[in-house]
Amino acid sequence: MRNWVRNENVQMTAIALATAIGAQFKINPFREDYFRIGLGVSIFLFLLMIMPHLSYVKTGILTGIANLIFQSVDLLNHVSTMPILESMRDNVGAGMYYVVFAYGLSKIKHRFHEFQPLVLGGMITIIDFSSNLTELLLRGIFNGTNIFYMKEWLYLLIVGALRSYFVIGLYNSFAVRQMRLLHAEQEKRMEQMMSVNSGLYGEAFYLKKAMNTIEGITADSYELYRDLRENEMNEYSQRTLGIAQQIHEVKKDSQRILAGLLKVYDSEKAVHLQLSEMLHFAAKGNRKYAEMLNKQITIEKQQQFDCESPYCIPLLTVMNNLVANAVESIETQGTIQIHVYEQEMDVVFEVTDSGKGIPESKRQIIFEPGYTTKYNEVGIAATGIGLSHVRDIVQSLEGTITVDVPEGAKGSKFVVCIPKVSLVKEAGADDAFYSDR
Repeated sequence: MRNWVRNENVQMTAIALATAIGAQFKINPFREDYFRIGLGVSIFLFLLMIMPHLSYVKTGILTGIANLIFQSVDLLNHVSTMPILESMRDNVGAGMYYVVFAYGLSKIKHRFHEFQPLVLGGMITIIDFSSNLTELLLRGIFNGTNIFYMKEWLYLLIVGALRSYFVIGLYNSFAVRQMRLLHAEQEKRMEQMMSVNSGLYGEAFYLKKAMNTIEGITADSYELYRDLRENEMNEYSQRTLGIAQQIHEVKKDSQRILAGLLKVYDSEKAVHLQLSEMLHFAAKGNRKYAEMLNKQITIEKQQQFDCESPYCIPLLTVMNNLVANAVESIETQGTIQIHVYEQEMDVVFEVTDSGKGIPESKRQIIFEPGYTTKYNEVGIAATGIGLSHVRDIVQSLEGTITVDVPEGAKGSKFVVCIPKVSLVKEAGADDAFYSDR
């Protein structure tokens, strides 16, 4: 069914029938009943403009034939004694109108978007007027009527202009709507891509960090094996060697997984985004998170610095963690403020919330792995890697992160300072991931 609808011959036939039917709704501007202005022309123009892939000339010929048949039958219904051939002869001009109109329109169909609406309307008005003159000329030849009435020509010009600009306005409204829908779809896909890449970045980041830890454990195990062997504790030394070999195998498997993750991540890593775009995705995603938790939370953004950065995925991971923690710290309703500004050679990201806050005695350990203040209904602690994750990513960008209490308010304020040069420099192969500096 879908392939049938997409068939160009079917589409051209549909335009011809729609135009012929629309032409039956008409007015007669002149004294004679030969020349009529109907809705068909507006339908024909609009459909051609939104379907530039069709052959305009073929569509015009089909529309002219359909219009000739419909108007001839209509005329026969009104004048029952008129022969069929005479009826068709009287309407040849009306059919030829669409052929000439489609031919003229075909000369500019690939340039619709290049012209300003006023200019495009003027060109279509000229095409419409020329088509009307062709129709009048044929009617004069076949019916012997006088077509040289300046008043009527002026009327045709005015009607053509009004009709052309009306359809162009309708077409532009349609185009704007299509662009908005396309923009919304692209933003949705971009949001999904950023969310996936942010999660993927975090997994790869910690996998690489875990591999560094595994490598250290492997080295320590081998050193222990050597010490045990020197002390002639052969049984224990062999068991230690076996453990070191197993750990080494784990590291190799982790390397394979990391290589696969990096392949996927690298395919998108070259995308540069503005900090404002990154903040938009962070705020939008966490507004949905707050709604999911049935919390009434207002997320406000105040941005005084913006730049393009190849590190928007790491930054999005940082901001997502901080804002999500802020959402979770607010019980039912509250406010989260995101403030970005320039301070000497640094870019500062502040996330302030009106939640329950962090006790002063805990502020020095909240970035340590394993620390958490979150427990579920049965008292089981969360993983506690969020803020340690944030700290490590910030340090990989040569920045710092601190936590404090907002002035004159309850809650928490996380402050991330990252050198501007670290945000704008091109990303290397390993720059986006943890490395000892």
